[in-house]
Amino acid sequence: MIGRVTVRTAAAAVRQHGSSSRCLPAITSTLLLRSIGGRSSFSTVKDTVPLVYDLHEPAKPVADRQTSPIIFMHGLFGSKKNNRSISKVLARDLGRYIYTVDLRNHGESPHHPRHDYSAMADDVAEFIVKHNLKNPTLIGHSMGAKTAMTVALRDPSLVANLISVDNAPVDARLESDFARYIRGMKKIDESENVTKQAEALELLEPYEKSLTIRQFLLGNLHRPKGSKVHKFRVPLNIIGKALDHLGDFPFKDPGKVRFEKPALFIRGTKSKYVPDEVIPIIGQFFPRFELVDVDAGHWLISENPEAFRQAVIRFLEPKE
Repeated sequence: MIGRVTVRTAAAAVRQHGSSSRCLPAITSTLLLRSIGGRSSFSTVKDTVPLVYDLHEPAKPVADRQTSPIIFMHGLFGSKKNNRSISKVLARDLGRYIYTVDLRNHGESPHHPRHDYSAMADDVAEFIVKHNLKNPTLIGHSMGAKTAMTVALRDPSLVANLISVDNAPVDARLESDFARYIRGMKKIDESENVTKQAEALELLEPYEKSLTIRQFLLGNLHRPKGSKVHKFRVPLNIIGKALDHLGDFPFKDPGKVRFEKPALFIRGTKSKYVPDEVIPIIGQFFPRFELVDVDAGHWLISENPEAFRQAVIRFLEPKE
């Protein structure tokens, strides 16, 4: 136990929830949709966008910014701003440089009509190569987690290890909340009267009662140059069209591709994104994984930052 965190190695997790080497349980196999002859549907045509990032520098670095850095990826409707505070803390504690990135169609990064995990993974792989980063750790939450997993499985030589936060390498139905959020955000975007954050909060309330979530979504608002009216940075039409596929995972057959390096999966005990039934699949794709349960929901980094911090440090600290 780390505080209110439960830690299990791959072997222990698989013993509890089923062997990773045997056939998948029936309830799990329903999540593996659209198998394409056992092959990954990863794109062979690269059409990347340059990712905007913030660099968090440790006061006492253990290496330069190109050696063993951390690349931190946000979830859907998020941005690099979401991970600013925890990245500063982790940079301090680990002595490592941390790049918090805006994934495509989010934050300050460019917009592109294609929005899927293969394309986002291409962007991250190009970011690693462009910045000449050696042995980086990938940390991703939700959408960022599936992006990180895709990079690790496709290009394992680019990555030292992986931390997936509340997501798993399976096809699963995306929660309907996101489609509702899009409708509410479009209502704001179509209005010519939203000049204050309070007005946007009020317009969004019929679509989401939680003030915390509404404030998170409105983190995407900005005032275009020369305008008094607030608009969203994220291209809502592009994201809206992509929603049907953002629950997917581009690799379908763990017998064809594996990431043989260390991986940490952190899940919220109050979240539905990583049910026990998918743990054997995690073990097949990531045979050296550890599983950590945190007392939190899907937004566990903000809900329980100390438990998240401890889990990450335990995993990344040099082993004697």
